[in-house]
Amino acid sequence: MRTVFWEDDELKMIDQRILPARFELISYRGHKEVARAITDMVVRGAPAIGAAAAFGLALAGFESNAASRDALTADLESAAAVLKAARPTAVNLAWAVDRLMRNARSTKGSANDVRQFVLNEAQRLADEDVEINKHMAEHGAALINDGDTIIHHCNTGALATVDWGTALGVIRTAHEQGKKIHVLVDETRPRLQGARLTAWELEQYGIPYEIISDNMSGHFLKAGKAQKVFFGADRVAANGDVANKIGTYMLALAAHDNGAPAYSVVPTSTIDLSLAHGDLIPIEERTPSEVLDIQFQGEPVTPKNAKARNPAFDVTPNRLITGIVTENGVVYPPFEENLKKVVK
Repeated sequence: MRTVFWEDDELKMIDQRILPARFELISYRGHKEVARAITDMVVRGAPAIGAAAAFGLALAGFESNAASRDALTADLESAAAVLKAARPTAVNLAWAVDRLMRNARSTKGSANDVRQFVLNEAQRLADEDVEINKHMAEHGAALINDGDTIIHHCNTGALATVDWGTALGVIRTAHEQGKKIHVLVDETRPRLQGARLTAWELEQYGIPYEIISDNMSGHFLKAGKAQKVFFGADRVAANGDVANKIGTYMLALAAHDNGAPAYSVVPTSTIDLSLAHGDLIPIEERTPSEVLDIQFQGEPVTPKNAKARNPAFDVTPNRLITGIVTENGVVYPPFEENLKKVVK
């Protein structure tokens, strides 16, 4: 089953907030609901967010009562702004919405023709994502040796995409090729996407894994008990700086210090050549409650009046990245030169 899909004139998505305890689908018929679902992380992962936003724009077309192309375009522009504001760091969201709007403006026909065109384009984008993921997986799996133990950060599997996955898709493909691999799944605090989602996916695939806390990665790398590090990205700058789930920077530092390669796995739609370096990437800061509401043995872990900071992403400098795996191949330094080639 896909993470994000269109069925019976509705957008349906797996509710990732309640996994692994329960598996449930939620249906959406309005673009504002989709935007809220993106913000609230019903759906998460840059490619999945992009696909959800694309279908959200299609919903906006059917919500609109506009009879003319111009009036419909105006309604779509308004909906596009709402969807793009849902989460600022993941560039796939804006990329998907902008792609659909650009094509919708240029298509011919009536308002109803445009509505159907936007839906068809959203479906095409979702289908493309699956194929892109499989191409990335083939390129990335070649980097994994039989017997490797891999540290994986956050969730980058089918749940983070329309289907298959980015970094976890690479691991899944290596496993299906018959390579005997083991995955150390860091929890990925504070929302625990690793412990909740990646571990759940690995169980579905039958891939051996163990969960570790985020601050254990350095120990396993220094002890030689992990050979490689894989993670995704929500945005890659033109120079190869990678914005990804918070904690990626520290993991990449530990890998670099211990001579272990660290790979980011991304579709080329995640590469933002308009930003020269990672310091220009907007970093989403989420509600402190995600940090403060964590419990241990049923009790709060923080004092009643505690305050918290909660940046959702950090930026890993390109000097710590061994290679960036894309659907067009693995990109190595110098990234500023080679990323342009792979995007084109």
